Amino acid sequence: MGADNVMSKFLNHPLTLVDRTQTHPCFTCGKENVKYARMHLPVAPRCNIQCNYCVRKFDCPNESRPGVTTKVLIPDEAFAKFEQVKKDIKNLTVVGIAGPGEALANFPAMEKVLTLIRKKDPDITFCLSTNGLMLPVYAQRLIELGVSHVTITINAVDPKIGAQIYKYVHYMGRLYKGESAAGILLGNQLSGLKYLSTHGVICKVNIVMLKGINDHHIETVVKTVKKLGAFITNIMQLIPVEGSAFEKLPLVSNREIMKMRQQCGIYVAQMMHCRQCRADAIGTLDQDVSMKYYREQPHFPRIQSGIPHTSQNGSSRVAVATRSGVWIDQHFGEAKELYIYESNGKEVHFIERRNIEQYCHTENGCDTAGDRIDKIINSIQDCQAVLSLRIGEVPLEKLKQKGITSIMLYDNIENGIKKALLQV
Repeated sequence: MGADNVMSKFLNHPLTLVDRTQTHPCFTCGKENVKYARMHLPVAPRCNIQCNYCVRKFDCPNESRPGVTTKVLIPDEAFAKFEQVKKDIKNLTVVGIAGPGEALANFPAMEKVLTLIRKKDPDITFCLSTNGLMLPVYAQRLIELGVSHVTITINAVDPKIGAQIYKYVHYMGRLYKGESAAGILLGNQLSGLKYLSTHGVICKVNIVMLKGINDHHIETVVKTVKKLGAFITNIMQLIPVEGSAFEKLPLVSNREIMKMRQQCGIYVAQMMHCRQCRADAIGTLDQDVSMKYYREQPHFPRIQSGIPHTSQNGSSRVAVATRSGVWIDQHFGEAKELYIYESNGKEVHFIERRNIEQYCHTENGCDTAGDRIDKIINSIQDCQAVLSLRIGEVPLEKLKQKGITSIMLYDNIENGIKKALLQV
């Protein structure tokens, strides 16, 4: 079937934009649609702007934030991965391109994988995230590819403010800095948003709230994008990234974020449940299962037989970060409790649940330099290992200093513990 026929079939598909929006977990105001799953295909490594809050790490299993992925995929690999995930996850409704760089700076790769998937599945919803710099060039082609939902990150509608947020813009073969860069980016963002929204594409605008830079300006941004057709806005907290220009920028609190969302909610719908997902995220918003689909699983260090045991029968004690109580499916930094188990490698016994003070995604952000991590680790000193979906570099190092092995994997708890202890 030719590309034009494939697209004609999609455009005449009985699923409406309303249907697709209702089953897209990121285009709703609350958590009512988190039962639907999405997958991000990391086929876009290059970027054409440099944000002062961004450092892209392609091989980074320890962080849960935009701009990171364990592996950049070529289109054929991404298509094969889609086929496998679609077979496994029956509630998969959305395929997105969200980096790890800029989707439209990698248009040929993105175009190829979306074309392959659309031939296979006319039902799946396509979305992408973009900085908007190349939207005037590619907006019409996105529509032809069947991209029905687009997220544009617009942090300012004043070039003077934008110049504080963006280090440079690489556009049409030239490098721009300062207000010139911010002005070019802004003009393309707004014209792209208007074109997409007037041609039936559902647009979300992401805004990173930056203390002392654009926090006083966000209401103006929201009013502006609403006039141009934005369907929903997502006001987000900065995630400090080591090595970025904004690494030490003070964070706005959750209270400040919620107050701003409430102020802006009178103009346009607000997304309240964003997880600021990785470029290779898979699953529902509250249960990422991307580790399951790594072709080359991370090396899980063996727990040495010479370590102290916690019971007289030779068992070792393990702390598990889990959302479900069944799967190892939670980032260590997001855990509010840890499940404690004992195992000799053959039998696994549940001991207790221990409440801990969550150190990430709190009102003050991640307390990587404070004492919350130390308190958490002190509370599990009787454990020889911690099992989690992911873990950051700071707790990883602190656990190591205490002689506690940290292991990242996605599996059910019993199997995961056995793998950790015996490497089966």
